[in-house]
Amino acid sequence: MKPYTFEKSEALFERAKKVIPGGIYGHQSPLLLTKGAYPSFFARGEGSHVWDVDGNEYIDYMCSYGPIVLGHRHPRVEEAVRRQGDLGNCFNAPTERWVELAEYLVSITPFADWAVFAKNGSDVCTYATVVARQATGRPKIAMCQGAYHGAHAWCTPVTSGLTPEDRANIVYFTYNDLESLQRVVAENHGKIAGLMISPFRHDAGHDSELPVEGFLSGVRKICDDHGIVFILDDVRAGFRLHMGGSGELFGVRPDLSTYCKAIANGYPLAACLGRDSLRKASQEVFFTGSYFTSAVPMAASLATLRELEATDGIERMRAIGEKLRTGLLSEARSHGIEVTYSGPPAIPYMTFKADAGRFDRNKLFCGECSRSGVYFAPRHNWFISTAISDQDLERTLEVTDRAFAAVKSQFVA
Repeated sequence: MKPYTFEKSEALFERAKKVIPGGIYGHQSPLLLTKGAYPSFFARGEGSHVWDVDGNEYIDYMCSYGPIVLGHRHPRVEEAVRRQGDLGNCFNAPTERWVELAEYLVSITPFADWAVFAKNGSDVCTYATVVARQATGRPKIAMCQGAYHGAHAWCTPVTSGLTPEDRANIVYFTYNDLESLQRVVAENHGKIAGLMISPFRHDAGHDSELPVEGFLSGVRKICDDHGIVFILDDVRAGFRLHMGGSGELFGVRPDLSTYCKAIANGYPLAACLGRDSLRKASQEVFFTGSYFTSAVPMAASLATLRELEATDGIERMRAIGEKLRTGLLSEARSHGIEVTYSGPPAIPYMTFKADAGRFDRNKLFCGECSRSGVYFAPRHNWFISTAISDQDLERTLEVTDRAFAAVKSQFVA
């Protein structure tokens, strides 16, 4: 197989740095990947595969960091996009898709009575906190230490350019630790408007952590007992774990739930769903954007979600993820390497125990995989799409076996 090279990608990055601060910023920055092993720019995608600007092909286990759930350029989604695109996208008011999508989301979500739309996960997470404050008349928001709920000032993981006032009304507790939450609630008695939590802990750079038995139901009870709005941030996990929301998988129903990522198979859309008890507050806060009503992403969303439902896509992603997990753990054992494989099957992550948070082995492993056409990220959880085939898995495990061997060779015990 011809070795992967990245001349065009590197040249584009140098051009980008001249006119874009940092060239590429945020979670897609090449600084978070293995130097010399990854492209910075892609050219196209089809199904479970993507091609970079140098023509290198990859089996895609990042799915654009989550949005691609049915595979790139899924025919039913693209047909819906073409049909709506022929009519137009952005108007002076919404199209019928606005109502159809809200009706559909409410119909598949057991707790929800209404929906609003935006473009990014950050948008709707911040919106949910504002609704909670309006509904309760309280100032504070509780969240887990280290959790990611977007790039807005109150929650961004990078504090450059912020002021202490930006975080003055945010209080923190520890995931899977009800005592820490009880303590925070007691210390801020009558002041907490909302609590935001992800269905499982997926902090970047950390092993994922599923909720222990009784944790999420305990959070629900504390919120009920103290009049706190329970907000489930389902931006990352939504529509990969359960069609009715990830809370259904873990046995908890929130008051508000936020979605983005997989909701439209790569088209820009976000949503917040809520209970009727919060309808009045949702109408009283100001939330708008010139592109929030765009029809093409909503047509894409309707096609995406209906396809997931019709084909039992959630179960398919779970099954694919289980096969990947079984294969990787078997290979690690065969090489005498200890790894931690965490997260739900459809949203997995693997780290090397000997790395102890340094990522040296993980960066080598993922870099070796990338050079051979399998795209994992070393510091972020991975994503499964329904497009991954048995042939993809077979090829993936051939590549990962060699990557484990490279780790074994370089890091002698």
